[in-house]
Amino acid sequence: MTKKAFLLVALVAAVIGGLVVYTGLQPNSWFQKSFVSNKASNHTGVTKVSTVSYTSEDNATTAYNKVKNAVVTVQNLQQKQSAQWGLTVGNASDDSSNLTTASEGSGVVYKIKGDTAYIITNRHVVASSAKLQLISAAGKKATATIVGTDTTKDLAVLRTSAKHFKTAATFADVKKLQSGQQVLAIGSPLGSEYATSLTSGIISATRRQLVVNSQGTKATVIQTDAAINSGNSGGPLINLKGEVVGINSMKLANSTDGTSVEGMGFSIPADIVQTFINKTEK
Repeated sequence: MTKKAFLLVALVAAVIGGLVVYTGLQPNSWFQKSFVSNKASNHTGVTKVSTVSYTSEDNATTAYNKVKNAVVTVQNLQQKQSAQWGLTVGNASDDSSNLTTASEGSGVVYKIKGDTAYIITNRHVVASSAKLQLISAAGKKATATIVGTDTTKDLAVLRTSAKHFKTAATFADVKKLQSGQQVLAIGSPLGSEYATSLTSGIISATRRQLVVNSQGTKATVIQTDAAINSGNSGGPLINLKGEVVGINSMKLANSTDGTSVEGMGFSIPADIVQTFINKTEK
């Protein structure tokens, strides 16, 4: 009988640490730079100079700068626990003196309306929170409230004061997405200390159906080899136009036989995200 290998897909927060769990650091690979050089040759006294076009690196920098100020760190604050008995310290209020940062993820501002900014992130980033604190790209802090969540889609909409959030990202038409297309992941791997970190990769597959829990629930996702590390959950996956193609949510950890897996991250497609937003805001 053929032994079936089951791939374990873990939410980046709870199971494989998509939210920050304060453990040892592992090296991050930065996207490789490419270099373009001018070539000149002399023929009978005439110099021919080749035209240098913009590289994908130039486009990546432009795209990153367009979106980075819309990306936030999401801190999940929860009641302190007694080290001896595992009991909650203090009362059940959200008094800051009784709260501690349980985990950190990412999010992206997608709309600013009047004095309110709206953020999309993962549901698992905000789960079990007593209070949510956002940190802008400039390091400014603000409290956020949950507008709505969807456990199956692993999405959540938050709102906060727009005082420290002036940039909103736009969504891409994912129908035009193609395998091999370059994409960038932005977020806070390992927490706010590394806020607005950038990794680069390609679209490995435009649509995958993955089983995400023991009940057999399936999620439709984009597969990418852009590094998605602890704390990247809820952050945007963008194209070279600076448009959001997906919200980073999951990665493949390993197979049941312990085989190491690299470069298999997953994002929730922008069209699914927009449908959730429209439904939640009604």
